[in-house]
Amino acid sequence: MATQLNLEEQEKLDAVKHFWERFGNLITWALIVVLAAFAAWNGWKWWQRDQAVNAAAIFDELDRAAKAGEADRLPRIFDDLKDRYPRTAFAQQGGLIAAATLVEKGKGDESRAVLGWVAANAVEDEYRSIAKLRLAGELLDQKQYEEALKQVDAVPAGPFAALAADRRGDVLAAQGQAAAAVEAYRKAWQAFDPGVEYRRLVEAKLIALGGSPTGAANPSAAAAEAPAAASATSAAPAPAASAAAAAASR
Repeated sequence: MATQLNLEEQEKLDAVKHFWERFGNLITWALIVVLAAFAAWNGWKWWQRDQAVNAAAIFDELDRAAKAGEADRLPRIFDDLKDRYPRTAFAQQGGLIAAATLVEKGKGDESRAVLGWVAANAVEDEYRSIAKLRLAGELLDQKQYEEALKQVDAVPAGPFAALAADRRGDVLAAQGQAAAAVEAYRKAWQAFDPGVEYRRLVEAKLIALGGSPTGAANPSAAAAEAPAAASATSAAPAPAASAAAAAASR
């Protein structure tokens, strides 16, 4: 009996040895790959957390400077944030906050530079769209109409399409292109949800240019009202862009 058991055990050992000789290297490498992937994943998560913590610290500094109106410090803080952590949400939000303060303090060139970076480099489409719309508004104030239209045209279809159409109408009205402005405003009015308060302002712009949300424009009224509407609309879009930016930064 003992001899039979020994033979069975020997057969099992031989089978294990044969299996390991055949598949041992494959199993070893598979374990190495799995462990390496696990270590890499943990390292990636740690790196992301570290990036977020450090970016948050710089963002807090930028936010404090913005609230204090320290326009001279803001470009330096933002440069540090975008250079070190360009793909974080903090860099995108920080750019919008910095730009708003800079333009309020009369530093339009710096504000447009910051908005230009966000428009070109933000990871999320929403932040890019907000930056383009705000940049278009500042370019409109500078009477750089063609550059403003380029920014508006770059806003993709989606949640900001109505604001983009409204901004296009502002630029066209400022250029004296009343008929084209009416079409842009009508498109914006139709795109806005009926419950959105800003829709009433778009309707007012339409009426000022002799148009209506659903009917044909009145050419004579448009010709008479175009200069006044152009001056009014150059300032009007700022609340919409500011509201969108505030919503995104919350």
